[in-house]
Amino acid sequence: MRRLGRTSIPPILLLTGQLLTEDFWAPLKAALPGRTFVHPDNGADDTIAGMARRALAATTGPFSIVAHAMGGFTAFEILRQAPERVADVALLGTLAPNDTPVQTERRLGYARLVEEGKFEQVVEERVPILLAPAHRSDAALLAQVRAMAAATGAARFLKQQAAIMSRADSRPHLAAINAPTLIVWGREDGIVTLAHQEEMRDGIAGARLQIIEVCGHLGTLEQPERTIAALKDWLTR
Repeated sequence: MRRLGRTSIPPILLLTGQLLTEDFWAPLKAALPGRTFVHPDNGADDTIAGMARRALAATTGPFSIVAHAMGGFTAFEILRQAPERVADVALLGTLAPNDTPVQTERRLGYARLVEEGKFEQVVEERVPILLAPAHRSDAALLAQVRAMAAATGAARFLKQQAAIMSRADSRPHLAAINAPTLIVWGREDGIVTLAHQEEMRDGIAGARLQIIEVCGHLGTLEQPERTIAALKDWLTR
């Protein structure tokens, strides 16, 4: 994979996680008012490959990627489909391997609840593991997370689940990534582990890992100042 020259400032492709909307990126947009952001639909496809094709069609030329969680799976697929278009990558709260059988069974359980009309129950079960313990009683933050889940809706959530369950294992492809890569992880993330982050850092040549303290899975919302500072420094370096 070749590295792109910076003759012009590329747009930033925002790849959003499950049950989240474009609002997740509001602090980043506010911090970089002069940049162009592209936010492809993250709930219209039921495969990661389809999400990647949609994202690639949403803009032309080279771009930077900022990806969170499920968006990271899409980022890895974009790096397989069109590596020459990726200027650089920032990965937040994501991981390279595909699901274990235990994780797949849990997702199937969520799908069964949704099909029984219990989408809100699924959301409430997930909220505690998304946030650091210190943030689980923050009423405004909880309302924001629930509002994004409601905006996603049950049908789109099921497509996202199907895409996540069928995704490829990206670990064998890490060594082929030449795009400069930043990895950002919240110390109290209940979804992905430090070992997952170190695996990506060690597998991608030159990758940097930045850890955000007192932060769970939703860094731009839980610790916006620290998370956005890391991303801004990376994108304007």
